[in-house]
Amino acid sequence: MIYLDNAATTQPSRALIDIYQRLESDYFANANSNHLAGRNAEKYLSKARATILESLGVEMSHRAIFVSSATEANNLALKGFALKYQNRGKHIIVSNIEHPSVYESVMQLRDQFGFEVTVLNVNHKGQVRPEDVRMALKKTTIIVSIIAVNNEIGSISPIKDIADIVHQHSKAVLHVDTTQAIGKVSLPYKDIDMFCVSGHKINALKGSGALVIKKTIDLLPLLSGGNQEFGLRSSTISIALAYTLAIATKEAIYNQQKATINVTSLYSYIRSHFAKRNNVVINSPSNGSPYIFNFSLTDKKTSVIVEALSNEGIMVSSISACHQKLTTSSYVVKALGRSEELANNTMRISFDKMTKLEDIQAFIKAFEAVVARIRT
Repeated sequence: MIYLDNAATTQPSRALIDIYQRLESDYFANANSNHLAGRNAEKYLSKARATILESLGVEMSHRAIFVSSATEANNLALKGFALKYQNRGKHIIVSNIEHPSVYESVMQLRDQFGFEVTVLNVNHKGQVRPEDVRMALKKTTIIVSIIAVNNEIGSISPIKDIADIVHQHSKAVLHVDTTQAIGKVSLPYKDIDMFCVSGHKINALKGSGALVIKKTIDLLPLLSGGNQEFGLRSSTISIALAYTLAIATKEAIYNQQKATINVTSLYSYIRSHFAKRNNVVINSPSNGSPYIFNFSLTDKKTSVIVEALSNEGIMVSSISACHQKLTTSSYVVKALGRSEELANNTMRISFDKMTKLEDIQAFIKAFEAVVARIRT
């Protein structure tokens, strides 16, 4: 199998699976239990928390809350903060290319709890303009949420500039969906008030994630119960998931430069090939993340091609896995100003540090063969 759908999920590291199995077997005790086994489990949990914060360079300013996924982290951050501090104001700013876990959370706050929402349009490169954020700020703004790297097209927004504007011109907090950025794109994590880590995007295990927030921030818990995770996320934490997430985060940050050099060469190779085709519209900006390449076809159905490639053991996607069961149209590509036809006909190839040039060459060869034999 040639796997080129890493923006949806990455293959878990064999080494991390082995560590997970050992820890799940040896340190299964509840970290909140007041006995030796519980205290030993707590040591691993504390080490995991410290490793994540140190790897991201925020050990002095932030704390990490272990959750099940980036989706849960985004929900907890947005709803937890908005409902906790709604007396300060009820205005939220987001972009029109946010991940569904962000956009739908904000829409729920609007529809069910009376919050006011401003949705910013991105430019033709899929980037949020800092000046648009500045113009949208109000005295009642309490959250600005801007995705760092878009999961469909790989566009990168200027988070540092946006953070400076939010903090200099308002009392709002900046939430950033960093799911596709950790270990791939450098960010000013110290300047971000709330952001997330997703295990299965960095070769760790599904079911592991973290919400990283500044120590000065409190949240209204979405889960009530055992008062775990600083009282912000009740549920018995898996020591094995937390620890393997921490190792994956540390390795992703440590190896970021080396991995990105390799992936950038693959990205340039594939972009150069498709740029020569007259039936292709490239949706990914040239200055975006090299880990995601998205394009639309003008004369063939990409869904047919994706299925044909799948049958040959090559895995790519036609739309984000987070909502492809619900729709075949990309709202992100529409946000670039593309036509409905192009938004309905996208293909995404996404890379991982383990992706090889031979994988890309095999994909291109198979793609060309499939396109040559299908009619539409």
